[in-house]
Amino acid sequence: MTRSVTTRRSTVGRRAARTAVVLGATAGLTYSLPSLATLRRLRLRVTPHLAGIGAADHVALTFDDGPDPVSTPQFLEVLAELDVQATFFVLGSLLADSPALAREMVAAGHELAVHGWDHRPMLLRGPRSTRYQLERTRDLVAEVTGRAPRFVRPPHGILSAGLLVAARDLELTPVLWSAWGRDWTAEATPRSVLATLAPDLHGGATVLLHDCDCTSAPGAWRSALGALPEIAAR
Repeated sequence: MTRSVTTRRSTVGRRAARTAVVLGATAGLTYSLPSLATLRRLRLRVTPHLAGIGAADHVALTFDDGPDPVSTPQFLEVLAELDVQATFFVLGSLLADSPALAREMVAAGHELAVHGWDHRPMLLRGPRSTRYQLERTRDLVAEVTGRAPRFVRPPHGILSAGLLVAARDLELTPVLWSAWGRDWTAEATPRSVLATLAPDLHGGATVLLHDCDCTSAPGAWRSALGALPEIAAR
């Protein structure tokens, strides 16, 4: 059986298209595979270090999405009363607007870490954009506070291969969380935050809360603020 040149070219074209689709899907899966760590129970079992499981004699208290000149100072005040230090995963775009507040946070003994320049999920960014987000925020933290950040937590806790590579190159350690208060919803209250945290609030835990509502329901940060004294007591 013979085929025309046109038929052969058409067959080759279809095969090439199928191959491109397979390769693209494989590349996309590989790039997004780390995002499975977003599933908290899975990462607690498989990657406890990434989940923030640490020494059993302490709990790491962390806040995302700030700094905010309205809400963050109120957290600083309560934390000072409780004599508790925390790690704040900051957005570079907000840090650029409140450098004095950031210096106040560090002067109070708190740690600043990288959350990203904005809150767009890193999985929606390519490798170059991801690195730019992290590097820009890292450099601004170092410039404003005089201390280079050590940790990175991507928005929504969604990892990607691009983020892991960039974090390694920038000497940033990714860390997510093992306990959260779901304090970003409009229905959240100090009592609901405590109830949500309770099953996972134990030695070695890393607790996720929010000191800003820039990506949450308006005023939702008050639920985390109100829960802080009891969290410290527990």
